[in-house]
Amino acid sequence: MIVTLALLFQQAAAQPFSSVTIRNGERSATVPVVLVDRGPAVAADALAEALGGQVDARGKDEFTVSLAGLRVLVTPNVPFVRIGEQTLPLTAEPTLRGGKLLLPYTFVSDFLPRIASGVTFDARRAVLQRQLASGPSASSRKTKSTFFTVVVDAGHGGPDRGMHGPIGASWQMNEKDITLDVALALRDVLSERGAAVIMTRSTDTLIALNDRGRIANAKKGDVFVSIHVNAANPRWKQPGAARGFETYFLSEARTEDARRVEAMENEVVKYEIANNVAANDPLSFIVHDMEQNQHLRESSELAATVQRSLAKMHPGPNRGVKQAGFRVLVTAFMPAVLVEIGFGTNEAEARYLRDPRRQREIATSIADATMQYLAAYQRRTSATGQ
Repeated sequence: MIVTLALLFQQAAAQPFSSVTIRNGERSATVPVVLVDRGPAVAADALAEALGGQVDARGKDEFTVSLAGLRVLVTPNVPFVRIGEQTLPLTAEPTLRGGKLLLPYTFVSDFLPRIASGVTFDARRAVLQRQLASGPSASSRKTKSTFFTVVVDAGHGGPDRGMHGPIGASWQMNEKDITLDVALALRDVLSERGAAVIMTRSTDTLIALNDRGRIANAKKGDVFVSIHVNAANPRWKQPGAARGFETYFLSEARTEDARRVEAMENEVVKYEIANNVAANDPLSFIVHDMEQNQHLRESSELAATVQRSLAKMHPGPNRGVKQAGFRVLVTAFMPAVLVEIGFGTNEAEARYLRDPRRQREIATSIADATMQYLAAYQRRTSATGQ
């Protein structure tokens, strides 16, 4: 019951608008947002129509919602949907009102941007945008970088605020807000470079750590980049003075500080209600270990490239490339890194991190490194005939 209430409050807080704007190519429509007992929702037929689709009843207990190039099988009062052979979770249950299907607001703000191709959501303006191909000329203008898919993960979210700081300041900030701002800026910069970008979250919502990697796998990402804000160990001599940036890749933590950061970033599991049932299965572990090892060297290279790029512009000290067992990286079977962009517990660095101009600079630096790595990876694989 407590978890259900927390999810409802999370959705309501993320939705201050009475309507959402749907832009389907050059067409634009406004879809009202209504409040039901399970939280804010939108009418499925209005949403589908705005995206050039429709809703078909498949009996009393199932609907097919066709929109944005997807066919989604929806069952009222069940917080899961089916797309092809996949069963995917929703943050709230679809409902029926007067015989009409209502979808949770997060279906628009978070689910579609993660699942549908070319769909993004601007949470500040409540605008869902779907980019449409403009004919043969569009494909002829593609560059090779268009075929790269980058999964951008904004750490924490919803009831999991992450670190909060700075230490001893009269004002406070939450990690989840900074990571989302930087992740959205990173999405914009990467899109400008021609990369396809998948966001694990584009609003203030909680996505389970294991699900973040699964999203990346389902969308066949080339690389996975997770954005976080660091926090000082309170037992340090001067914790408020700690500054700097560091980039992690997935491996066994080698230092006490790496283990500290690993434990801090993995703590989000206490907010999650689902467990990985295969976690203790020996065969599952062996297969998982083989899949991860093939990406270990590439993840290390990506981390080093990101760290070098940040060192050119970040005012904080370079804390280097490190390794740790972050759960958010465990299920992403591709080169994957976690970037700690600075210490939110340090007042000066916290001010730097919450400045929109600096956030854009950090995002640009990470985008530069990501595209540089992908270009080098493409050259390496082309040379070896992979």
